[in-house]
Amino acid sequence: VSTQSTGLSSSSLLSFTMQTSFQPVQIFNTEASEEKGENARLSSFVGAIAITDLVKTTLGPKGMDKILVSSQHEGEIQITNDGATILRSIHVDNPAAKVLVDISKTQDNEVGDGTTSVCVLAGELLREAEKLVQKGIHPQNIIAGWREAYRVAAAALEGSAKDNSSNPEAFRKDLVNIARTTLSSKVLAHHRDFFSELAVSAVLRLKKNLNLENIHMIKKTGATLKDSYLESGFILEKKIGVGQPKRLEKAKILIANTPMDTDKIKIFSARGYADSTAQVAAIEQAERDKMFAKCQKIVDHGINCFINRQLIYNIPEQFFADRGIMAIEHADFDGIERLAAVLGGEIVSTFDYPDSVKLGTCDLIEEIMIGEDKLSDFLESLPERLAQSFFEGPAPIFWKKLSVLFTMLFVF
Repeated sequence: VSTQSTGLSSSSLLSFTMQTSFQPVQIFNTEASEEKGENARLSSFVGAIAITDLVKTTLGPKGMDKILVSSQHEGEIQITNDGATILRSIHVDNPAAKVLVDISKTQDNEVGDGTTSVCVLAGELLREAEKLVQKGIHPQNIIAGWREAYRVAAAALEGSAKDNSSNPEAFRKDLVNIARTTLSSKVLAHHRDFFSELAVSAVLRLKKNLNLENIHMIKKTGATLKDSYLESGFILEKKIGVGQPKRLEKAKILIANTPMDTDKIKIFSARGYADSTAQVAAIEQAERDKMFAKCQKIVDHGINCFINRQLIYNIPEQFFADRGIMAIEHADFDGIERLAAVLGGEIVSTFDYPDSVKLGTCDLIEEIMIGEDKLSDFLESLPERLAQSFFEGPAPIFWKKLSVLFTMLFVF
């Protein structure tokens, strides 16, 4: 802008610009507080050390559990000594304390164990760092010392480590010792020998297939912990259809994901008009005939067992029962995917080309009773790439600890 158009001289305009550019600008909220220098550093130390003191009493074989009382849901309590669970349940405002909470969550997600240990270790490092800062040592020098100590510690651990992977007996013994150590501070400490052997057997069954989803945990309440076992076959938490065989040898299995509800009209707002009840009966008969044709295509695959992810309604269920075919309905998605991997079959949705469908096989299928629930047991069909453990206990808290144990063994 020229000075002529503003009516100001060049010197006046420059002076005005310099005065306005150095005016203070309000960035923070009017209610916000700001800490700098020594006060900010001290606040961080205090917050992090407070979090460490909160969870360190749960560490080790003699650590005590914490009783967490929810402030949002009245009457809801949780008993745990898991560091990540405790820190996730409390409200933290201090920035340094939040960093320790994030460290514990990361440890829980990546390893599954050691959530309290990493928090306590980081807190104790900060406790010692506070003493060094008070002596005038710069924080960057302290950090450099920590990094050098990390390299020295890692080299010492690698130097003292032993690789027993070529010796199956020694390798199994190492895994059992690791599992026992993991369970020493958990609620399963009194049964750590039993569950350590069970967990290691399940992990070793997978050979080198490091996929945790290949270990399926079935959990039931009511019995004792010692009633848990590693299943030699595969248990599907579904019961066999009414009037169908409850035991089947040399099974040929078709695994499907298809609607079996008489193929009713599923178009939104669709309507059908009939002038008489005879026409209504004709429509119903047409639906049944269409379902019968679909069921016949399934039978033409030469199977004696049909497993469907969706529901199987009365008409097709009776159709299969009349022909001595075992039918299992509503197998959940994870269950049917795992079952297809176990039986060596594939999941199909259409049945027009039987020759191109890969059927699953099993030596024996039978319905078993565990507690008050009926389940289907596929015996002598479990490959080495998948393991299934059946756990019983008085409360669900025990099962979470076992999930942690499996995760930790997979990491090792």
